[in-house]
Amino acid sequence: MFRHEEHKQSRYISISRNEHNISRKNISENALKVLYRLNKQGYEAYLVGGCIRDLLLGKIPKDFDITTNATPEQVQKTFRNCRLVGRRFRLAHIMFGKEIIEVATFRGEHSSQDEQSNVAKRSQTGMLLRDNVYGTIEQDALRRDFTMNALYYSVKDFTLRDYCGGIKDLQNGIIRLIGDPQIRYREDPVRMLRTIRFAAKLNMTIEQATAEPIKELAPLLKNIPAARLFDESLKLLQSGHGYKTYLLLKEYHLFEQLFPVIQRLFTGNNNSYLEKMIEQVLKNTDYRIDHNQRINPAFLFAAFFWYPIMEQTQLTCVESGLQFHDAFSMAINDILSEQCQIIAIPKRLTSIMGDIWRLQLRMKKREGKRAFAILEHPKFRAAYDLLEMRASIEKGELLDLAKWWDEFQHTSIEKRISMVNQLSKRNKRRAKH
Repeated sequence: MFRHEEHKQSRYISISRNEHNISRKNISENALKVLYRLNKQGYEAYLVGGCIRDLLLGKIPKDFDITTNATPEQVQKTFRNCRLVGRRFRLAHIMFGKEIIEVATFRGEHSSQDEQSNVAKRSQTGMLLRDNVYGTIEQDALRRDFTMNALYYSVKDFTLRDYCGGIKDLQNGIIRLIGDPQIRYREDPVRMLRTIRFAAKLNMTIEQATAEPIKELAPLLKNIPAARLFDESLKLLQSGHGYKTYLLLKEYHLFEQLFPVIQRLFTGNNNSYLEKMIEQVLKNTDYRIDHNQRINPAFLFAAFFWYPIMEQTQLTCVESGLQFHDAFSMAINDILSEQCQIIAIPKRLTSIMGDIWRLQLRMKKREGKRAFAILEHPKFRAAYDLLEMRASIEKGELLDLAKWWDEFQHTSIEKRISMVNQLSKRNKRRAKH
């Protein structure tokens, strides 16, 4: 436990170096360079947010964010390797090769005058469209999302500043929004997704007042740009805690906002092919991340949408009288078109997804040179993995098909030729009967 020195005048609790576990050896050298230089130029500068939270939890931060009283333009003058980004809130990115240190100016409180100015603007639902209101570190702390993210580390004296009770919540495993949850979610509906992501990732409990408005406000995600929701969906599902995140998204009615195409086919008992597929692919993804194996979002989404595409294909066949392959192609276009309006899956991924789906049909036809051509396809392995998942769910003939392809890809060329010949002979015998 930490012994706190309370600064009532500035409304923060100071935690000295010998009372916390953050060491400079665990902080990026480039982040330290930025902190030292800003301090040398006479500015206040602190490490803040997720990196502090992770260091306190004994985790390795993915990135290091800095906050300062220097404006973005002043930061840019201080660092030649700096570029300014962002429209909603202006940020300075300081480039050190592949590493980017993000520097934000202390955010300030909004006034009615600000709302009419060119530095702050809200939508009719309360969402912040522009937020370049600068202020003090005390104001900045109150503008942050969660108490555990309002912790500031100084390289001047190696102390931590806690403005919102973040240390206590971190120790108790509580996720708590700063301020009125209704207002904070309306300011940025993505905060609802972040609440769920942190609860799953950190195995923490969502405080009651923070959890209560989520189901009601979930439809506000419709106001978020589809490109931003794509980035958020990857953070949710490819965090290494994707299955637990999925269960929480369903519980708080957020999954249906992100994936209405999928939600429509859910059953009451969670026992459909689709729901079994989602459970399996997310657990497999979590396993691969935990074992430092490669993952590809194209495969994840290909598994997610396989059964909605098959459902749409059958519906199209009945309604339009089209042949199965034509209806299948139309279903792919329809499902992707609807989904990409909400989550903008890039074409580089939808192209791979299309290959994986079409190979599911092609892998049924193995006579002659077809099996060899399929095996050479760049996306064969991903397509086979999906086939194997489908087989474990649907059983029956798919189990035999998956077993055949497993043997075919791992055997000699002579054995492959023999397997194809045997298949051709068997099909001829069936044709005669």
